[in-house]
Amino acid sequence: MPVSPLAPASFPKLPAIGGVTFASAAAGVRYAGRTDVMLALLDPGSTVAGVYTTSATRSANVLDCQAKTGLSSDGGAAIIVNSGNSNAFTGKAGDGSVARICAAVAAKTGIAETRVFTSSTGVIGEPLPDDRITAKIDELIASQSQDGIADAAKAIMTTDTFPKGSTATVTIDGKPVKIAGIAKGSGMIAPDMATMLVYIFTDAAIGFDALQALLKGQTDQTFNNITVDSDTSTSDTLILAATGASGVDVTGNADFEKALHSVMLDLSHQVVRDGEGATKFVTIAVTGAATDADARKVAMATANSPLVKTAVAGEDPNWGRIVMAVGKSGAAADRDTLQITFGDILVAENGWVAASYTEEAGSNYMKQQDIVIGVDLGLGTGTSTVWTCDLTHGYITINADYRS
Repeated sequence: MPVSPLAPASFPKLPAIGGVTFASAAAGVRYAGRTDVMLALLDPGSTVAGVYTTSATRSANVLDCQAKTGLSSDGGAAIIVNSGNSNAFTGKAGDGSVARICAAVAAKTGIAETRVFTSSTGVIGEPLPDDRITAKIDELIASQSQDGIADAAKAIMTTDTFPKGSTATVTIDGKPVKIAGIAKGSGMIAPDMATMLVYIFTDAAIGFDALQALLKGQTDQTFNNITVDSDTSTSDTLILAATGASGVDVTGNADFEKALHSVMLDLSHQVVRDGEGATKFVTIAVTGAATDADARKVAMATANSPLVKTAVAGEDPNWGRIVMAVGKSGAAADRDTLQITFGDILVAENGWVAASYTEEAGSNYMKQQDIVIGVDLGLGTGTSTVWTCDLTHGYITINADYRS
């Protein structure tokens, strides 16, 4: 599969994070000859926070992780992830697969089963061959390395065309605090976290309650503001683990919060840039709404509109489709106060196309890879920004034969 034209030039150099190691292996969960399972091991005392999909049909893995998040952090922790099979809608068999994987990891590492977190991604409704995963645990333990995070990013990919990673370092009280994260996601991406698999690690020290609140707040500003296809996944998970190895307490620290935000925003944008078949990265910036909630309604209605997304794919400056999206969103709107822009180009205002607008200017703007669509409702101070991509024939091609 060709790499997305919106992909970063290269995978970033992610620093070693004290207190966590990684390993990957080829278990043959669905496809032979590719790494498809990763194991991260965290030192005792690590804090693990999580945010999960709101899907009513979420997987056995997600349900298990939700039950474990916030339990005692006295011992170590483990995160084991497979690609190729989501273990979703697999009934009691799915519960059994999770239990066997957790038991096997616990037996081999000495980590309590309540501190083993599993994730699965791939096809829905097929039993997970968990024996192929448990057969690799010895190998995964033996090959643990602080430098294995890049390979872990590759192991969790499904229809992704590139591995996703991001990092930030912040100095607090004269000491460096490091953050490194990896993600997978390309399709079945919509708000209501989680919408993909994301694992972020830091050597900061912070308690569970503060870490969970921070993660939830940052998720609402990043991963919950992206959409590729409006479909909320059954399986996906965002885990943030703090090992405390730096010895720096970051509770309430604004600089750490900004650094974490930068990593999460970068990873969320990379997921959109790898949207199945994507050729355009689109920012929908809504201002002037009666409320922030109304602004979000307009932003998501625009970002998820097949008509808007296909117009962007065809480089067609069809601003009438944006008017349509605003109108259907359910938010308060007024024809005569609505303003639409493409980048710095004023397209429509005062209930009509702007006198200064030309089709040529709009068409030329749409040829860019990164596009900003601005909508000002002229009714208040509510704002919302979401990120999406175009909808191309490539999306159909990928998803029409996903199971074959």
